[in-house]
Amino acid sequence: MADNESKQTWAVEPARPQTGPVAGRARRGMFGVRGTGDTSGYGGLRLPAYVPPAAERPYGGWFDEVADALLAGLGERGLPADTVQQVTVDRGEITFYVRREHLLEVCRTLRDDPALRFELCSSVSGVDYGPEVPQRLHSVYHLTSMTYRRRIRVEVAVDVEDPHVPSVVEVYPTADFQEREAWDMFGIVYDGHPALTRILMPDDWDGHPQRKDYPLGGIPVEYKGAEIPPPDQRRAYS
Repeated sequence: MADNESKQTWAVEPARPQTGPVAGRARRGMFGVRGTGDTSGYGGLRLPAYVPPAAERPYGGWFDEVADALLAGLGERGLPADTVQQVTVDRGEITFYVRREHLLEVCRTLRDDPALRFELCSSVSGVDYGPEVPQRLHSVYHLTSMTYRRRIRVEVAVDVEDPHVPSVVEVYPTADFQEREAWDMFGIVYDGHPALTRILMPDDWDGHPQRKDYPLGGIPVEYKGAEIPPPDQRRAYS
């Protein structure tokens, strides 16, 4: 038994080269920062912003199997070769960036293809990468295959001036409330949603609070005659 164990070898995937942050982008911080209105953290923070680059084949593990099955399925549906614009592999997770006009067909393929079977959309989230980024608003779909016990992401990017994305509720009913939240917080308009109304903020609220350019004016609150100033008017802590 010991001899067999000593002779056993294990296949180890070679380490992928580490990619650094994209030059020219930085995450800046927060309390005490002058002229930004960002009050969500320490003002002296200066960190480079990490943006995962496009991945190259082989992606590793089952990622290539999923990518091959997806591209083959899209081809069978007659979709163009550039339906999937980019693939990233970062921190052991794979993301497919797709064109919004083909989002529904991509989701149907991922759900129905026997080699894929991503039956569950566990989350839809919005992201705002800031005004310096073209197509700054992203709608991110977290999909789970209960058949194969796999998870992937699908991501669609749109402009603030044209923030429309097809609703995937007809494919994944679990996306109903989550698309409403992304609309409420980020202003992403999900065309075809059965009832795209606010879910967290009041119906008459102006703006979308999680956008990077949303003003942090605050709402005046009084306690026994004392008024608390808005966050961006409080004293600096740096």
